[in-house]
Amino acid sequence: MEGYAESAIPLHHAAHGPPPREISGRTEGFTLVEMMVALLIFGLISAAGVALLTFSVRAQDMADERLGKLAEIRRAGALLTSDLAQATSRISRDERGAAEPAFQGGMGADGGIALGLVRRGWANYDGAARSSLQKVRYRLAGDRLERTAYRHVDGAAPMEPAAVLTGVRALSLRYRDREGAWRDRWDPTDPTQLPRAVEMVVDVGEGGVVRQLFLVGTGA
Repeated sequence: MEGYAESAIPLHHAAHGPPPREISGRTEGFTLVEMMVALLIFGLISAAGVALLTFSVRAQDMADERLGKLAEIRRAGALLTSDLAQATSRISRDERGAAEPAFQGGMGADGGIALGLVRRGWANYDGAARSSLQKVRYRLAGDRLERTAYRHVDGAAPMEPAAVLTGVRALSLRYRDREGAWRDRWDPTDPTQLPRAVEMVVDVGEGGVVRQLFLVGTGA
């Protein structure tokens, strides 16, 4: 028809509406590969953290064990220092009445007497009918250094032994006489004679080898 202006809108657009707009970016989120990579990294970090924590706990346990062994060695050394410093030239008698020297010193072999002495200064807080002298014996029983005390110097049965040091692998003792010489055993002709000093070398395994020197009879 004449005078009628044609529409500027194409037929396709008129029939189906305006064209869709292009999306410049994709939808936000993670792909499966990205999730797997993230989980792998998280797993590695977690494993490293657990390993570090385990190492720290083990290191703390080892440190506590070493410190405990060191404290035990110090307690044993303090007890030996006290006993040996208070040693006196007093001959004692066993349960059968046989005389024993004032000081007995072995090499530290398992089962035998490592040290035997009579010491002064045994406190009597309960006022028992006994003297202030006390007979003491040290023995190596297996891996334990044990101290046995007696209620009386003469004729008394031993009391229950007490472990003063555990985990002992080896023990050796030496004794210094008045001339300054070292002996592997203490067996002088005079049963009242005391050594001047005692050397004890003890192997406590992971704690290492410990050497200690004790003066004898200096607590008068």
